[in-house]
Amino acid sequence: MKSIKDIVNMRIVAVVCTGFIVSIAEPLSVFAQGGGYGGGYHRGGYASTAGQAAAYGMSEVIRAQGYANMQNSAAAKNWEQAKTMEIQNRELWTNTYFKMREENSNARKKEQTRNVLTDAEKEANHDRMIRVAKMSSTPRLRSTQLDPVTGHIEYPLILTDDRYASYREKLDALFSERATSGGSLQYSQYLAIQNAVQQFIDALKSQVGKVPAGDYGSARTFLNSLARETKHSSG
Repeated sequence: MKSIKDIVNMRIVAVVCTGFIVSIAEPLSVFAQGGGYGGGYHRGGYASTAGQAAAYGMSEVIRAQGYANMQNSAAAKNWEQAKTMEIQNRELWTNTYFKMREENSNARKKEQTRNVLTDAEKEANHDRMIRVAKMSSTPRLRSTQLDPVTGHIEYPLILTDDRYASYREKLDALFSERATSGGSLQYSQYLAIQNAVQQFIDALKSQVGKVPAGDYGSARTFLNSLARETKHSSG
């Protein structure tokens, strides 16, 4: 059961609502009858009744809502376009980055390829070194390199490798025999030394391109000089 206070409050609300309706209805009635500022006006003309004025008002609300929706749609479209451009820019940057990496990698591979000698280039270098060795005057060995008394041979460091042990042993024996005979050689001994030196040179050739060019050239010159020593007296 409602209290007296609740009933009073309800009546007050009713009175306020009635006054609000009257305050709205009167201007509409005036505009409907052509009163006020020349009658109720809308975009198409003047309202002739309160209902028409209300309809016009509603149409303005709908029009405003439609315009707001259009603006929101345009904003959403602009946002989508901006997002698409951002994605495209990221994709372009990524593609450019990896393309630059690929080009850099290819350039490095080409540079490394230039530093690796092919078999043909190695052979050409070998032939060139032989020509240089032949064109240069082969000097005689010093006594510290070939002892004229004992026939001891002091080989360059590169020729002391174990792979050349058998060639050194053969030449050591031949030059020791030469020294014992006072430096005079039989023709057979001369040929034996020449063959032994040539075999040593052939073994050295197999290492061309695997050892420094300067060391190879020095060793080749030493063997050429050793072969030429057979033409000179050991005394």
